[in-house]
Amino acid sequence: MVLVNGGSASASEIMAGALRDIKGIKLVGEKTFGKGSVQEMETFSDDSSLKITVAKWLTPSGTSIADEGLKPDVKIELTEDNYSNGEDPQLDKAIELLNQ
Repeated sequence: MVLVNGGSASASEIMAGALRDIKGIKLVGEKTFGKGSVQEMETFSDDSSLKITVAKWLTPSGTSIADEGLKPDVKIELTEDNYSNGEDPQLDKAIELLNQ
């Protein structure tokens, strides 16, 4: 199991996607952020600048992370009430699935 949510971005998305595609590992939680691109900043002589996307990350199966993020195999939301009460239903679900 890999726990993911909207805070999962960039390298963690690449790793989660690779583990799912190559090893069949389930993603549990919420959709990831979708930061699957590499950008470079070009600064010009007049101090203006331009940010350019130079690459996009794909999972091994060819899914673009930048387009939509990664959708979990088992969707479990973490609400404000959960957070306030010290509850973690995402972790609880992952443990439940591991124990099956």
